[in-house]
Amino acid sequence: MTVVHPAQPAEARATGTESAESSESTVRRYYDLVDSGDVAGLVSLFTPDATYHRPGYRPMVGHEAMTSFYSGERVIKEGRHTLDTVVEHGARIAVHGEFNGVLRDESTVSLRFADFFQVAGDGRFSRRDTFFFAPLV
Repeated sequence: MTVVHPAQPAEARATGTESAESSESTVRRYYDLVDSGDVAGLVSLFTPDATYHRPGYRPMVGHEAMTSFYSGERVIKEGRHTLDTVVEHGARIAVHGEFNGVLRDESTVSLRFADFFQVAGDGRFSRRDTFFFAPLV
């Protein structure tokens, strides 16, 4: 079954009654953690051997590589993700949205992105593939 969810503010998504996070809420939480700069929190959403593919970078495998990326290699200094569409199909989730922020060189950036997540049996991400509608961000 495929479920398509439009973007919703965090307050509208939080019910406080879920005993376990759905894959969709885990994806939404991931972007909240990225935007707040919580590297340890966002890395914990991935399996220890997870792989992250991102244009312009070698594949990142495991928590250490992802921590290194988010702690210093990432060209983005800060910003905000806005999710337009989240599509969930079994253990796969596709996200389409917009990012607005500041790069480490202090230039501003506004671009569209698409992310594809693979969810492991324990609910964490085992793979993420990112695509941008701009070169090497």
